[in-house]
Amino acid sequence: MGLMSLGTRSVYVASPEGDTGKSTVALGLLDTLLRETDRVGVFRPVARSVAERDYVLELLLEHDGVDLDYETCIGVSYDDVHANPEAALSRIVERYKAVEEQCGAVVILGSDYTDVGTPTELSFNARVAANLGAPVVLVVGGRSPKGGDRFGSGCPRTADEIAQLAEVAVDELRSEHATLLAVIANRVDPAIVSAVRFTVGLTLSATPVPVWALPEDPLLVAPTMQNLLSATQGTLVKGDPVLLQRPVFGVVVAGMSMVNVLPRLTEGAVVVVPGDRVDVLLAALLAQSSGTFPSLAGILLNGGFTLPDQIERLLAGVEVTLPIVSTPLDTYETTVRVTRSRGRLAAESRAKYDQALALFERSVDRPALTELLAVPHTGVVTPLMFEHQLLEQARAAEAHIVLPEGDDDRILLAADRLLRRRVAQLTILGDEGDVRARASTLGVDLADARVLSPLDRDLRERFATEYTRLRSHKGMTLDIARDTVTDVSYFGTMMVHLGLADGMVSGAAHTTAHTIRPSFEIIRTKPDVAVVSSVFLMALADRVLVYGDCAVIPDPTSEQLADIAISSSATAAQFGIEPRVAMLSYSTGSSGEGADVDKVRRATELVRERRPDLPVEGPIQYDAAADAAVARTKLPDSQVAGRATVFIFPDLNTGNNTYKAVQRSAGAVAIGPVLQGLNKPVNDLSRGALVDDIVNTVAITAIQAGAARAAAVGAA
Repeated sequence: MGLMSLGTRSVYVASPEGDTGKSTVALGLLDTLLRETDRVGVFRPVARSVAERDYVLELLLEHDGVDLDYETCIGVSYDDVHANPEAALSRIVERYKAVEEQCGAVVILGSDYTDVGTPTELSFNARVAANLGAPVVLVVGGRSPKGGDRFGSGCPRTADEIAQLAEVAVDELRSEHATLLAVIANRVDPAIVSAVRFTVGLTLSATPVPVWALPEDPLLVAPTMQNLLSATQGTLVKGDPVLLQRPVFGVVVAGMSMVNVLPRLTEGAVVVVPGDRVDVLLAALLAQSSGTFPSLAGILLNGGFTLPDQIERLLAGVEVTLPIVSTPLDTYETTVRVTRSRGRLAAESRAKYDQALALFERSVDRPALTELLAVPHTGVVTPLMFEHQLLEQARAAEAHIVLPEGDDDRILLAADRLLRRRVAQLTILGDEGDVRARASTLGVDLADARVLSPLDRDLRERFATEYTRLRSHKGMTLDIARDTVTDVSYFGTMMVHLGLADGMVSGAAHTTAHTIRPSFEIIRTKPDVAVVSSVFLMALADRVLVYGDCAVIPDPTSEQLADIAISSSATAAQFGIEPRVAMLSYSTGSSGEGADVDKVRRATELVRERRPDLPVEGPIQYDAAADAAVARTKLPDSQVAGRATVFIFPDLNTGNNTYKAVQRSAGAVAIGPVLQGLNKPVNDLSRGALVDDIVNTVAITAIQAGAARAAAVGAA
């Protein structure tokens, strides 16, 4: 077996046994391919079940950038394979070709040993891979499928055991003429990850392929409360259904008095309570709400008992968000089913999805993998590709961002995702006890975030002294400043000003004015910039454009328009967009007259005077700036017409309406507004911002902070 040849457009994920975590690897491969090409498909040669939908396939189909329906992506069933393997193989090839024709690359997910796992299952997968012309990424398990201490997690294997398993599997692939691309050991004991890579690589030295190892991650193997509800035939009787997606990290069987149960509670545990022990139920709920005990994932009431009317009345008078599930099973059967349950990577668990991608990113050499996959880059930049680019640039910037709105759930959910993906260091403002308690309730991990109170005595005094100095010309006094800086927007801005953070993102729960006014007073504009303005990064289906100003300056002068154009071109360059600036008007070239056209014409002249190196055209109409055919007619000799990337609107009315029209009518992803012109980056969120919007804005702010740091070093 050798390495795949250039131009291969598919990859087959196979394993020699079940419970190896192939779905994590498949998700990582899919995410990697989507950074290179805009049309990636998924295919499942043998479905897990005909009775229910394949949750792993659904997970992959949910990934942004995959546009295929479920039925198209299924080959055959286990019954088909057993009845006639050759006919099944022929059908798989036929079904796969239909997917391949629609896609630039395909991730093929091998069978899961959910039927009757036999020694021939890997051989059949190898035959399928060979017939599809797809090289194999072999996933070997770092734990045995059976046994283990909790949730069917299996027993850890040594490096030698993993290497032996890989060697046998590779021989089986070779016997069926499959091509090996790489070996990934998954769910490995974290203490031996390096040893596993070395030992497997040494064992397979005759077949020189990359070897990577992913450590076992408690979150990915933890069942959710929803999994336990299903496993125990339970019913949700109280609590927030959304919190059924919270992972369960332990089990406490409450077969004793509440005094003895309370010390045994652990973080993220489910408490199994006999349905007639309402005293223990109430004690667990009180412990959850007190904030002085570990945060629970849920409560399982076993035995099928109905809660007494008095208890129902009591619970009706308090807010119960913790999921309480009633099961008809007895204590023993409930406990057995809970401990045998195993988590799965599925579309409904965003935390697991993010953690799986983060684990893959940290463990696998993506550049080397991309080179092996050898999928030609189309030159197209999709919204998903651009968002990946943002995250990668943000990681490289290693910035520290402050999020003032720690009392907003969206901020906490975004922070969890940012921390898992290591996009930036974070400080969240708010009462630490309240923030961390809410995060725990949401199943959010903020262990790597700093939570800071805006009432912190030492910082409050330091910030008040500095704010008084900055605003002394406006009559600011220390007493007034002490109150002012406890406002989260002012507190966060002071952190950025004094270098305690590199940038700030706010506005999910505050107005734009409330968010950015402190930055005008404290951070102020760059020396060569007259005004603070904004741009939106407009991610179209095949490219990214920059629109400015669409959010800040209502009716800019010629001088301000020139300033906006120069700032916007610098912003474009920060995000890898080559700036070609179109100064927009209702007239192109010298064809029109009037005050509005003259304003844009004068602004264009000012840009050329200040930045003779910058390609700029104006006044120009939008169609002439964006459409090459129109440009050939109206401005055939222009370097910008027909290929502009930075569009400067003559006023806020035009800019704001245009970006929203393009966003809604063309299906563009509008990222922003991105503020520009400040000495240090502060960015505003819409009060309707989604978690994805917050993640992108933090990434943008981190990139701006990195650019500002690099500029400061260069100036020094």
